Amino acid sequence: MRLDVSVDIPFSREQVFKAYRDDLPKLVPYLENVRAITVVSRTEEGPLVKLVNRWKGGGEIPSVVRKVVSEDLMEWDDLATWNANDFTCQWKTIVPAFKEALDAQGTNTFTVVSDTSMRFTIRGELKVDAAKVRGVPRLLAGTIGPAVESFLVGRIQPNFLTVAKGVERWLREGGGK
Repeated sequence: MRLDVSVDIPFSREQVFKAYRDDLPKLVPYLENVRAITVVSRTEEGPLVKLVNRWKGGGEIPSVVRKVVSEDLMEWDDLATWNANDFTCQWKTIVPAFKEALDAQGTNTFTVVSDTSMRFTIRGELKVDAAKVRGVPRLLAGTIGPAVESFLVGRIQPNFLTVAKGVERWLREGGGK
């Protein structure tokens, strides 16, 4: 299932890029569905920064999805390569409880809109192979997989917007200085 979200943020591309790359753990108080973000590793190679962040989400899981997944789904690793030369981020998300069943990856772009505004765009793909989820009968995998994908995309896309608004609010309140 396709992920596609864009939002304009009234700050410079450099400020927003740096906030997303370097300051995500500081943004947790601004993110209603995120309980924690922990930097697991960070390496810098010139304009490239490779990060692994562990996210712990929150919120409710619908009963139809809860039968297949648990709260473990609400914890994931974000593997990201940030490129300061072209203001992009290549990412892959790994949910430890579903390493074999979930494939989520894409690209974030940071584009100048004006002297005082930029556009943050996330494009990616999320695929669930429910046949690889323990406890899912093969006969139901074709039905459950799309239901889980739909649930995840329905949760993820609004959360991307929430994070963008959190970045905006954090910068407005003087973060990143």
